[in-house]
Amino acid sequence: MKTSRRVAFYTLGCKLNFSETSTIARSFNDAGYIRVEFEESPDVYIINTCSVTENADKKCKSLVKRAMRISPHAYVVIIGCYAQLKPSEIAEIPGVDLVLGANEKFNVVQYIENNEKSLESTVHACEIESVNTFIPSYSSGDRTRIFFKIQDGCDYSCSFCTIPLARGKSRSATIDETILEAKTLLAKEQVQEIVLTGVNTGDFGKYNGENFYNLIKRLDAEIEVDRFRVSSIEPNLLTDEVIKFVSESKRFVPHFHVPLQSGSNATLRRMRRRYQRELYKSRVELIKTLIPDCCIGVDVIVGFPGETDEEFLDSYNFLLELNISYLHVFTYSERANTHAITLDEIVPDSVRAIRSKQLHSLSDKKKRAFYESQLGKTTEVLWEAERNGDFMYGFSSNYVKLKTPYQMDKVNKICTVTIDQIDTDGICICSEIDSANSIYSNPTLCIQQ
Repeated sequence: MKTSRRVAFYTLGCKLNFSETSTIARSFNDAGYIRVEFEESPDVYIINTCSVTENADKKCKSLVKRAMRISPHAYVVIIGCYAQLKPSEIAEIPGVDLVLGANEKFNVVQYIENNEKSLESTVHACEIESVNTFIPSYSSGDRTRIFFKIQDGCDYSCSFCTIPLARGKSRSATIDETILEAKTLLAKEQVQEIVLTGVNTGDFGKYNGENFYNLIKRLDAEIEVDRFRVSSIEPNLLTDEVIKFVSESKRFVPHFHVPLQSGSNATLRRMRRRYQRELYKSRVELIKTLIPDCCIGVDVIVGFPGETDEEFLDSYNFLLELNISYLHVFTYSERANTHAITLDEIVPDSVRAIRSKQLHSLSDKKKRAFYESQLGKTTEVLWEAERNGDFMYGFSSNYVKLKTPYQMDKVNKICTVTIDQIDTDGICICSEIDSANSIYSNPTLCIQQ
């Protein structure tokens, strides 16, 4: 296939997928391809898939149909978790030309150039047991932050999860290699924040004789960026020393996202999680003792097999009492080749929907209470390029979303502000102060509803 062709990308799923899509996109750029938007009739489509829920699978199929409507003669490639889990199923989708598994996706340019469009799909996906190489990745094109992949794969066997089947065993580079990669990406990307991502981020260095704590100490000391943020970390891997280090660090921001999945110990056992809720509670309490203004996000699954009304209420009340800031609520979705799909006492979809709505409502209340606790406080916000009408948006170090009248020269800048109030959309409005703590932006402008 000749170079100078046009390629478009679409990414489903997590921040890790976005970092890998960016890395793959750079390989196309190096090969002479021109990146365009999905709707701009490209010659090649790369769809990076997720398979956490059934909806992600359906989304992949609808994207292929959409691609074929826009550019009927385009070469369509499917990569990502769904491609590793069900390559043969994907190959049967009309319009798909190439399916690449976890080991093959980073060589997609070479595969395309060796495979012309034909009536049958080509599949290259090795057995997941053979996936043991760590490929570093990072996102690009965002003017404020980078998603930096430091770890891949997972050795856990949670009964609801297909990720180990899609990404293989836990693996990472060494600390020295990770430091070098961070320096390299910062030489190319002018950003203020690096978000550390992975499948099981806290498992970094497991087979290298190293660990996550020593990595973040080195990053903090050697990488000159204003902010580091940890995207997600398991509660059993969020150690006292990691929490204490973040509480004292000037680069690692006061924000943890810690998956819980259920506040019921009975449900956690069926999920085959590696902790009970008492450990989770102790993590939250230590964070709030050392970092009172820390933002804490929580993943929760509703409707897991066997989750009775009593178990759900137990989980709900546990979350209600926790000093947390927001929830990411997932409705349980049956996945092939998992232990959970063999469990009895299936929760009806209608009940799952009700429980999801209840937890979303609780999340809104938790977030509102956290934002209200920040009113009147001074913080630093990183302004982003996102614009809505006359306003621009950004996040404080502890993940409070703020807005201010749009000014182009503020994009990708960290400014000191005072949080004044919360608007009707639940976004904080601020007035900006300079290094001498004097107001220089008009506060009346910053308080428009």
